[in-house]
Amino acid sequence: MARSRAFALVLLFCALSASYHFAVSAPPPAKDDFLSCLTKGIPPRLLYAKSSPAYASVWSSTVRNIKFLSDKTLKPLYIVTPTDAAHIQAAVTCGRRYGMRIRVRSGGHDYEGLSYRSEKPEPFAVVDLSKMRYVHIDGKAGTAWVDSGAQLGELYYAIARATPKFGFPAGVCATIGVGGHFSGGGFGMLLRKYGTAADNVIDVKVVDANGKLLNRKSMGEDHFWAIRGGGGESFGIVVAWQVKLVPVPPTVTVFQVHKGIKDGAIDLITKWQEVAPAFPDDLMIRIMAMGQDAMFEALYLGTCKNLLPLMSSRFPELGLNNTHCKEMSWIQSVPYIPLGPKGTIKDLLNRTSNIKAFGKYKSDYVREPIPKSGWEKIFTWLVKPGAGVMIMDPYGGKISATDEAATPFPHRKGILFNIQYVSYWFGEGASAVPTQWSRDMYAFMEPYVSKNPREAYVNYRDLDLGVNQVVGNVSTYDSGKVWGEKYFKGNFKRLAMTKGKVDPDDYFRNEQSIPPLLK
Repeated sequence: MARSRAFALVLLFCALSASYHFAVSAPPPAKDDFLSCLTKGIPPRLLYAKSSPAYASVWSSTVRNIKFLSDKTLKPLYIVTPTDAAHIQAAVTCGRRYGMRIRVRSGGHDYEGLSYRSEKPEPFAVVDLSKMRYVHIDGKAGTAWVDSGAQLGELYYAIARATPKFGFPAGVCATIGVGGHFSGGGFGMLLRKYGTAADNVIDVKVVDANGKLLNRKSMGEDHFWAIRGGGGESFGIVVAWQVKLVPVPPTVTVFQVHKGIKDGAIDLITKWQEVAPAFPDDLMIRIMAMGQDAMFEALYLGTCKNLLPLMSSRFPELGLNNTHCKEMSWIQSVPYIPLGPKGTIKDLLNRTSNIKAFGKYKSDYVREPIPKSGWEKIFTWLVKPGAGVMIMDPYGGKISATDEAATPFPHRKGILFNIQYVSYWFGEGASAVPTQWSRDMYAFMEPYVSKNPREAYVNYRDLDLGVNQVVGNVSTYDSGKVWGEKYFKGNFKRLAMTKGKVDPDDYFRNEQSIPPLLK
């Protein structure tokens, strides 16, 4: 029962909405406006105004958090679905000329929906990158170019087709868009061995706030630094990323071991939080805790024969044995982790799903082990009405060994593990209880997690942490520090200074975009 619940839960996290695009021309444009400007550089079949018959289906096509499929959601006036970098340049140029702000969507897993909706009324358009999904693998060089609109599953699949010797360290859910994921750092089951996705980005193609197409050399190192983890949509529209592929062995081992409270789950988690970050970096064991159960889920870059003695010496209490081990190739492990034994490599290319849920998400980082008494209290919260799930990823290894100023992603040395709190519900009227649980749980955890600042992961976007605003003499930079230092710690100021250089007018902005700090 616990196993089926866990698989169903991960399916919810990785769910897709239907994603069919219809080639319907935009209505005839006026003589001199944003839409008229767009049609001079973009085929009308790639443009959707609110009056277009296909507008609603295109807008909703990759909305993952269905609480935003509401009539109350503030939607864009136009949607642009480019197939070429020149189309993106045209959208930015026209947007600047006619006062139309642009938001950018690559995959739609955006927890707060800021890539396709607004919290306050203002005219804006969405550049939807879902038609830009090209992936090119250079097996000899061990690199790849991948468009921002490609999903992680498409990248993983392309790598495996080209060469079984390589993989890439990014997220667990195959349906996540590359653009947003890389922009916030991006991590998954290879984080302890190879760090974040952004750590492995070596070049980009980006359209800046002036509509110019830049690469690493032409943009400069500060701009390149900011794009690799500074959050999506603040520093331009990334068209494509060049990444360094990472070696993977012919055989990897996965296991999923379920333990209930009666099986000693609390004692196991209490020990896990200290041993998991200290394991050799070939081993990643994360936990999904829900109700009275905990699932210990692992990827080991090697065989079961080599894994068992390691577990026996470092974590014998888990009781791992041959029956738990599943040996396979790395690419087979990618769908296995979220989908279980039924997952197949072809599932990595599936961009559609009928699973839909409402959700609220929050995050924390833990630097000091939580005492057993703390875990006992935590599990009382996991059985409360509306309770969600805690997903815990251990750090250590490469992700912690990298200097926290190397990229904007700062959660490095001293982190034991990351927590993602996931609340989900079905039906629009059912949100009050799980949303309240999420906020109450977050408040309860304060004594156990990082402090000054209380750290959070920008890819688990959370508007409860604050938004950009100008109140009295308080600038957007000062208000931005409230949430910005949680996501970026000391890197926030450098991000704001870089923003001041590359987009001083703050053209690319949303409720939690980096505000410009001008000298």
